[in-house]
Amino acid sequence: MSVEIKVPTLGESVTTATIAKWLKKAGDAVAADEPIVELETDKVSVEVSAPQAGVLGTAAVKEGDEVEVGAVLTTLEPGAGGNKPSAQPAPAEKTTEKQAAPAAPAPAAAPADKKAAPAIDAAAALPAARKLMTENNLSADQVGQGSGLNGRITKGDVQSFLSQPPVAQQQAAPKPPRNDDPREERVKMTRLRRTIARRLKDAQNTAAILTTFNEVDLSAAMELRAEYQDSFVKKHGVKLGFMSIFSRAVIAALKEFPAINAEIDGEDVIYRDYVNLGIAVGGPNGLVVPVIRDADKLGFAQIEKAIGGFGKAAREGTLKIDDLSGGTFSITNGGIYGSLLSTPILNAPQSGILGMHSIQERPVAVKGQVVIRPMMYIALSYDHRIVDGKEAVSFLVRIKQNVEDPRRLLIDV
Repeated sequence: MSVEIKVPTLGESVTTATIAKWLKKAGDAVAADEPIVELETDKVSVEVSAPQAGVLGTAAVKEGDEVEVGAVLTTLEPGAGGNKPSAQPAPAEKTTEKQAAPAAPAPAAAPADKKAAPAIDAAAALPAARKLMTENNLSADQVGQGSGLNGRITKGDVQSFLSQPPVAQQQAAPKPPRNDDPREERVKMTRLRRTIARRLKDAQNTAAILTTFNEVDLSAAMELRAEYQDSFVKKHGVKLGFMSIFSRAVIAALKEFPAINAEIDGEDVIYRDYVNLGIAVGGPNGLVVPVIRDADKLGFAQIEKAIGGFGKAAREGTLKIDDLSGGTFSITNGGIYGSLLSTPILNAPQSGILGMHSIQERPVAVKGQVVIRPMMYIALSYDHRIVDGKEAVSFLVRIKQNVEDPRRLLIDV
């Protein structure tokens, strides 16, 4: 008896995926738990494995198609399989106008005060995108060039268009074809990169983002690390880094300024008595923000281990969807790439993000004398709709105080 292989649950807020690559073809014999297809979601890549041994049937979708959770990908037939060398048959196309059931009688003309929905070329948009465009009375020309395979419009393209101000939507028009220079190379954006672009723009369009700055003297933190590093490594098997110190400093400050750990939901504000701390790490496909859950309950060593594990998983491409969801506040460290100062952008729907930067020895005034100290600029971007300027500045000052005197974190002052 054949078994249907469907798109699995993809995690919080993720309802669609793109067929990135078929790892097996029709007729191939597969073992239980052997990966057969790779899906690319808005956050990470996911491999779908065979639930049992058998022979792979004909694919119901092809590479580049957008599929929803629960959609059938292919079937698994009983048997040992022939592992046929021939190419996989073309996947079944979705019903076209020629294949459709006999046409129903033409609907009555739309009332004069209601504009009829424009016809959408099936080849121009993926199914989920066509549905959303029809619901919003949009044409393919209005949305413009799609980011899907062969320029097809994806659901994300339509959502991005709808997030623009009405004036921008009215002015939007398809761009004329670009004449590529022979010295240029055109490469399709990955789904992850398209999602990053869309969400960052959505954050700018939605939140009232402001950034405030300060600088931190890391002398005490460096002395702390130098004094206890050997003992810390011997006991915990991981080095004491600046990230855990800043993480604990942020957690302490969030308890004092809860609005920065909150989020806006419609006309309500959701306050939290926990901290799920997002730590931005670089992966092969771009920046991702895995989340340390209940970070407020963790010590320095546990935070360092979590960060190290996420960094390794990001480099190896093994992060799971659940690792990237549910954050309440984020930290990004551009200093590891040499950034001296930046204005980090919010990771919606969060209301704050801390930016760390390079450590530089600079002359500073201390008790009337000029001394050389290891200094770092820090930046807090925040949503001014929910966080007042006084709160933001005070929050950043508290982080500065906690890092410059880490003993404060031990006695909770």
